[in-house]
Amino acid sequence: MSDHVELCSYIHAHEDVVKAVSEQMPEEELLYDLAELFKVFGDSTRIKILYALFESELCVCDIAQLLGMTQSAISHQLRVLKQNHLVKYRRDGKTVFYALADEHVRSIINQGMEHVEE
Repeated sequence: MSDHVELCSYIHAHEDVVKAVSEQMPEEELLYDLAELFKVFGDSTRIKILYALFESELCVCDIAQLLGMTQSAISHQLRVLKQNHLVKYRRDGKTVFYALADEHVRSIINQGMEHVEE
């Protein structure tokens, strides 16, 4: 098996378009970060947690009861969401409440839902 890149077998007539698109392409690192962000949305439990947080800020116990899961499982998923800046938290005594990080999260979920409902 060869490691070479297969080239188009025809002369490209749209070099100006390719050049223009190439100039608009984001940096590789940004594209990688975007792909990593979308991976976070690839888990239905995390999506359920985000939907729950659409309605209200909630503590781990509330989310666990709502989704019928253990607090440990919810905490793990919240950690992933927090690391990716999709949820924020605040302490009230010993209780930690979680909420959507910002309106971008709601927008991403809503646009995804519109797409799958088409």
